[in-house]
Amino acid sequence: MSDWHFEVPTTGSKRLPPDPRFIDALSSQGYGFEVALADLIDNSIDAGAKDVVIHVLRNGDELVSLLVVDDGRGMDEEALDVAMTVGGRREYGEKSLGVFGTGLKSASLSHAESVTVISKTKRSRAVGRRWVTAQAKESFQCDIVESGYAQDLMDRYHDRPITWQGTIVRWDGVRDFPKHGGGGQTDRYLTRMIPKLGLHLGLFLHRFLARDDFNITIAVEDVQTRTVYMDFGVESLDPFGYPVTGAPGFPKVFTAHVEGAGAVPLTGHVWTPKSNLDEYRAVGTVLDKQGFYFYRNDRLVQAGGWNGFRQPEPHLALARVAVELPPEGGDAFRLTVKKAGVEASPAFAAALGEATDAEGYAFKEYLDAAEATYREARKRAGVDRKPVIAPGKGMAAEVKRTVEEELPLIPGEEPVALRWEKLGSDVFFAIDREERAILLNKTYRPALLGGRRGGLNDAPMVKSLLYLLLHQVFEKEYSGSREKDNLQLWQSILLAAARTELDRMDEQ
Repeated sequence: MSDWHFEVPTTGSKRLPPDPRFIDALSSQGYGFEVALADLIDNSIDAGAKDVVIHVLRNGDELVSLLVVDDGRGMDEEALDVAMTVGGRREYGEKSLGVFGTGLKSASLSHAESVTVISKTKRSRAVGRRWVTAQAKESFQCDIVESGYAQDLMDRYHDRPITWQGTIVRWDGVRDFPKHGGGGQTDRYLTRMIPKLGLHLGLFLHRFLARDDFNITIAVEDVQTRTVYMDFGVESLDPFGYPVTGAPGFPKVFTAHVEGAGAVPLTGHVWTPKSNLDEYRAVGTVLDKQGFYFYRNDRLVQAGGWNGFRQPEPHLALARVAVELPPEGGDAFRLTVKKAGVEASPAFAAALGEATDAEGYAFKEYLDAAEATYREARKRAGVDRKPVIAPGKGMAAEVKRTVEEELPLIPGEEPVALRWEKLGSDVFFAIDREERAILLNKTYRPALLGGRRGGLNDAPMVKSLLYLLLHQVFEKEYSGSREKDNLQLWQSILLAAARTELDRMDEQ
């Protein structure tokens, strides 16, 4: 080839339809359960819904279906076909929360074996379509729901919340549901799932939930008795809803002039130190809570994180920055498909270094003030705790969150894992410095769990106590004679306690 072709020459075109295995790719987008349901509710908000009900149906001990029901504008047959087409896209308005046109399908098929959508407008009859994952993989055939059932399902939700129009999304074969509901497993699952889902929706949709005309309800119904229980109204959780600012003069509004996006407003807040409010605690760990909170059309699309501007650290735990994404972000801001994060260009980080408020107060000064507020609060409390290596795999998320809230962390250090291993009968625990892990003797696991099934994050009490005893071992190059003696002491006492537990289990 002699000369370089700046444009690739072509001789025509050929239609290449997607392979049915495309459904596998669509359903493996990595949507979390709460993120997937939030995506469905985004569609309800775009349709003008005032009430949304997340309805979990159970049959005795078995959870059978999950439905998201709204009183929005609904869809006629043509619009529903577009909504259910893989790759189909409707026109989005400037205020729409939808972006890519894949949320309904990918969010649903990530978590259910089939998704059925029933809808009607004020001027059209009820219509329905159903995707079954196994069937879609073979032929891309979408089922047409029998019209009588479609109307019956709409009637089932008359005035709860549907009046003249609305949409129902039904998931069957939900993979997140317990496979076997006996022994109280279903009740335990619902007790965990509903508050967790409520926190997520309350946070990411808090601006909508703060309005007087929008509500989300999570309810559970037994299909045999028609008894409705666990009726849970989702509350708004404003991540900037502190009662009193942590530092005088804040919040402040800064302007960052970002190449490709123009003037981007940033509102810097300083949270009240040592807050126990859900609005503060709802976002992950101490390192997760700080940083940028990006909004798009009033929908929170990222909660925390510094997007390459700087590394998170405990001393910035009180710093939260609200960023309103511009309508045309260009290449400066790209929303992830799941609307669970923002990819910011290097231009954004560069612009932050020059950002100021109207009076010339620099964004960097705001960060200094937030850090000073944190340090002063710790000083007033008489606390000067040494940094530690964080607990990692094997420790319950709630415990890890508390450790990171209460103790400063050594930055850049790999966390300490806690796991069960086959060890000799003369030890309860062992230390693996190379793997940075605390090993627990698997022999004593059944006794410590009291006959319950184990899991990655089981035995949180025992693991927490071991972490508190042993984390310092990994923060030194070697153990001195005093520390070695302590390790042997702890080993002997814990081994005796574990053997006692095992003996008692055998007696029962």
